[in-house]
Amino acid sequence: MKTKRLKEMEELILRQGSVSMEELREHFGVSMNTVRRDAASLVRKGQVEKVYGGLRAVSTPSLLVPYEERLARPDSAKRAICAAAAEMVHEGDIIFIDSGTTTVHLMNMLKDRRITVITNNIDVMMLALEHANIRLIVVPGELRRDTHSITGEASASFLSQFNTHMAFMAATGVSSNGDVTNSSPLEHAIKREAVAHTERAVLMVTSGKFDVTSLLTYANLKNFQQVITDSQITPAWREKLAEMKLDTVVVPAGD
Repeated sequence: MKTKRLKEMEELILRQGSVSMEELREHFGVSMNTVRRDAASLVRKGQVEKVYGGLRAVSTPSLLVPYEERLARPDSAKRAICAAAAEMVHEGDIIFIDSGTTTVHLMNMLKDRRITVITNNIDVMMLALEHANIRLIVVPGELRRDTHSITGEASASFLSQFNTHMAFMAATGVSSNGDVTNSSPLEHAIKREAVAHTERAVLMVTSGKFDVTSLLTYANLKNFQQVITDSQITPAWREKLAEMKLDTVVVPAGD
């Protein structure tokens, strides 16, 4: 019970940025002494820090390379991943396209199809704007400039209303135990809802994302129906995905 509460408490703080001790007491229905003990445990883990009257997420700017820098990197593998993903989309489909530099190319490959796109990705929105055949549903919330995305609790709540045929998801890393992670507490809840409300969750990650763990886990590989990655994925990971009976598409790595 305590372990579960600590995990949920940490996720709440990371998601909101900061929480008062009183809010934690009310949210979890425990005494203030219990909150203080839990807070001390979380501070020792290093992802949150104590501030006057509460706790806040430790700033981790180094965990996320600036969006513009990531977008400018050689992207032939990302384009190949998106091309493979685009082959799965049919006329009339309702899809979610996640934020990130891997998923952004997908929109250009779907521009001639009559589909519904739900997204929090600003670049996807701008590309879809040019094509009247694409019905665009924009997730509300606050603009996060460093990831070109819309974020926040309101975004996740809005997204939970919709069911999609497919959700095309990005990640900062996939840990050795299969946890699919991201660096942004503000995007965490959106990603979880996208995976939870789709018929087919598709993880789109370059091979370098495997064996990488970032700040928050939003899903596990077992929550996905398909993984699309590039040919530099290690033999160990190929074997692991095969053992999980996870449909895996491997595209050329390119440059």
